[in-house]
Amino acid sequence: MHLVDLATDGRLLEETAAGPRPVPAGRLDDHFAEELAPPEWATDLLVYVHGWQTGPESALRTVHRLLDLTTAQYERHPALYRRLRPWRPWTVLVRWPSRSLPSLGGYRRIRDRAHAMSTDAGHAARVIGRLLGYLDAHRGDPAAEPVLANRDGQYLHLVGHSFGCRFLCEAVQWAADGPATLGWSTPEPPDRPFTVDSMLLLQMAAPRDAFATTFTTLALAPLRGPVVATYSSHDRATGFWHLRAEKRVGIGHTGIGPAPAPVSYLRMLRPEDPYPHAALDHRFVSVDASGVFVRGNGPAGAHSDHLHPESAHLLLSLADHSR
Repeated sequence: MHLVDLATDGRLLEETAAGPRPVPAGRLDDHFAEELAPPEWATDLLVYVHGWQTGPESALRTVHRLLDLTTAQYERHPALYRRLRPWRPWTVLVRWPSRSLPSLGGYRRIRDRAHAMSTDAGHAARVIGRLLGYLDAHRGDPAAEPVLANRDGQYLHLVGHSFGCRFLCEAVQWAADGPATLGWSTPEPPDRPFTVDSMLLLQMAAPRDAFATTFTTLALAPLRGPVVATYSSHDRATGFWHLRAEKRVGIGHTGIGPAPAPVSYLRMLRPEDPYPHAALDHRFVSVDASGVFVRGNGPAGAHSDHLHPESAHLLLSLADHSR
């Protein structure tokens, strides 16, 4: 696993003898070349961005838990993922300052920070975009054993939670400068900064119409696979708090609303039930997890109750269908 830490303005931080300092924009590629090398044994590369109220150590525990769940799910139901032979993921964890008081003011402060970090005023979209470009360019050679993968050798998947989903959407949208490429049924585009095989957005903290009003060019983005977003009626952070902060409920509470392409809706399946390729092969997929993401008695409700075998099953299914 590799850790990527961002400052409050979205700049990439590096450790020095004098403490953390921002990496100059012109040195990003050199920094990634020095610090980040996808291992040859990895079949899939995961980039995970955490959300609200998550400290550095908590983010690390979350990713380890998600990886443990995918391993257990894969070992328990290998027949569901026949194309994943084997499943050996390697993860890049993107961390950012997301802590605040558990209040309406705290929610707004982190919402505004996430927006400022990931849009034109900040640097996060470009930093993560350059990170994805580096990973895409340095995937393993498919002819090299023991890697079993696509033309570049390894598959690249994005996973976000809460406000972290905004960072990923902005980063992918940053590279959206060509013809539409979403959907596995669409050929891979030429001449792009990177190409991502799937994007899983867990309890996204953004208005339901975000894909029609904010991430308006996401349908032109370098994504081979679908944008899949989970939601749960038990998520108070994107329901109660989001409604009061933005006058609209969030995607994490009610699902994807208007979008540049038709949205497919389905219920989150049990770990033993397969996701048909046709069920996920859409530009936008909204997954109702109200029967799974239910725990949480605090102000955020079930907003952070996203680590379940069902979540691992969904991620593995996306990876499997990417082949």
